[in-house]
Amino acid sequence: MRCPSPRGRAVVVAALLCGTVGCGTTRSTDSARAASEMLLVSQAVDHAVAQIDFSPLAAQPVYLDVTALDKDSSDRGYLVSVIRQQLLAAGALLQEERFRAIYVVEVRSGAMGTDRHSLLVGTPAVTLPGIVPGLPLTSIPEIALMKKSDQRGVAKLGVFAYNRITGRALWQSGTVEAISRAHDTWVFGAGPFSHGTIRKRTELAGEPLPTFPLTIFGTPDKPTAPAATSQEQFFPVGGPAPLSPLPPVIPASILGITGNAALTDRPLVH
Repeated sequence: MRCPSPRGRAVVVAALLCGTVGCGTTRSTDSARAASEMLLVSQAVDHAVAQIDFSPLAAQPVYLDVTALDKDSSDRGYLVSVIRQQLLAAGALLQEERFRAIYVVEVRSGAMGTDRHSLLVGTPAVTLPGIVPGLPLTSIPEIALMKKSDQRGVAKLGVFAYNRITGRALWQSGTVEAISRAHDTWVFGAGPFSHGTIRKRTELAGEPLPTFPLTIFGTPDKPTAPAATSQEQFFPVGGPAPLSPLPPVIPASILGITGNAALTDRPLVH
């Protein structure tokens, strides 16, 4: 049997390589909520909580009551954690058990979500009925000379504190609100040009662009200063520390104490 020539061997090797060539696929998934939506809500929560001054609770044993918050809200856990962080930063002594606290801090949320509105200069997508029976419908795609989509996150919160023993009010924050924004703009089909409070600078399809003002549909949002909740902070070792340990509070009525003595702002007996 005659051995194939070098050229023939090259052809055979090439054929074998072609037969072994394969292809692979990458599976990509998206989360149930868009990242922009979560950023809008969390930024609004950060700035709303940062407006609340928890200093009246400094060095006081407090219990955080979150039963008024919607249990089905996706952002409930984030809001609770931010408030706990701010309480600790103000010097409050958080207690995990209600009966070990002197003051109860209750938080409520009037709004925590996003909304959207859009503007189109051009022709929207239109579906025309079929002229001939049996033929598919005719679809005319959107023709946008200019298009804008605005989304904003809103957080409206309220906090108050009262004495757990006497039921007397100690402090209330009043209603605080904060808004975050995201804008997407298309010009003659090019885009989206994205900017807003959740963007550090204008982006094109997710890629940062050189900083320039995008004033086609109004003045762009000014950069928002980071909230105190999102900044790094160290607490001195000699700062307020929890009492060691806090024993259960004995109600004055059990001890037979009545009158004005039983209505003091602090428990009489530990």
